[in-house]
Amino acid sequence: MKAPRYWFDGSRPPLHARALARIYGAASRLRLKFVRPRKVSKPVLVIGNLIAGGSGKTPLTIAIVARLQAAGWTPGVASRGYGRDDARTPRWVEPVTDPKLAGDEPVLIAARTGAKVRVDADRVAAAKALIAAGCDIVVCDDGLQHYRLRRDVEIEVIDGARRYGNGLLIPAGPMRELAARSAGVDFRVLNTGSATDVAAEFGEWPMRLLTGQALPLAGGRALPLSRFAGQRVHAVAGIGDPERFFATLRSHGIAIVPHAFADHHRYTAEDLRFGSDLPVLMTEKDAVKCMRFAGERHYSVPVSGELPEAFWIALLDRLARLR
Repeated sequence: MKAPRYWFDGSRPPLHARALARIYGAASRLRLKFVRPRKVSKPVLVIGNLIAGGSGKTPLTIAIVARLQAAGWTPGVASRGYGRDDARTPRWVEPVTDPKLAGDEPVLIAARTGAKVRVDADRVAAAKALIAAGCDIVVCDDGLQHYRLRRDVEIEVIDGARRYGNGLLIPAGPMRELAARSAGVDFRVLNTGSATDVAAEFGEWPMRLLTGQALPLAGGRALPLSRFAGQRVHAVAGIGDPERFFATLRSHGIAIVPHAFADHHRYTAEDLRFGSDLPVLMTEKDAVKCMRFAGERHYSVPVSGELPEAFWIALLDRLARLR
């Protein structure tokens, strides 16, 4: 679903949306009154955002899991697996798991990190399964609003371009919770994308998304993105903010023909038939769903989250006290 224009362009939301936002807020407050957080035997680190749609949670999750592994932890990732079939069935996720069964982001995380990944609508059950499998810390992808699982560290990811939009609750605005919720998290990470001119505010840690390669989906050697500079390509993005991906490719001097799809779109071979033989560059999240019918012209563009070393020192110090 595409975000309504009034979420981010400053125009006034329609009356019905504002009325529904009040109902949404009342329902959320009522739900919280009855939630009893459940503690598990190992530390829980939750990554999430306050707005609907993507803000960079998955690159941050991958970066954190990799840094935890390097520091001697054995992290496991708990996810709902948004958009998957048979969502009531818990599953272990491998790099080769069908995204229809596990969700695109869990498959991507499993492929990039090699960590144990568990999808389950019940986050408490997922955390317990990961701990039973030998994990000594549970990382929850997109978990800020899942209060049944008690968390030890909360990290909010903020979209550097869109931030909180008009600051109103869904559907009048993009907010899952009011901005005041941000004051209660332990770390606030600002996703600046590939831009260098987006400044973090006080209390925010900047995260840049680094790109440099294009990986052929049909197999073969990675190509530097500079190989496509000055060329026209088809750019495919089915993420929360497709323009972020398009802007990244343009920053490498690539002339793109943009093709934006809904977040978590389920691709068919027909979706990638554009009537020309130009190369097709897509996000990693899209690529895991296109492997079956990818050809020699299809490439994935991986991104890596880069944060200041001081962030990692502060995070690992906080977690060391929980061991």
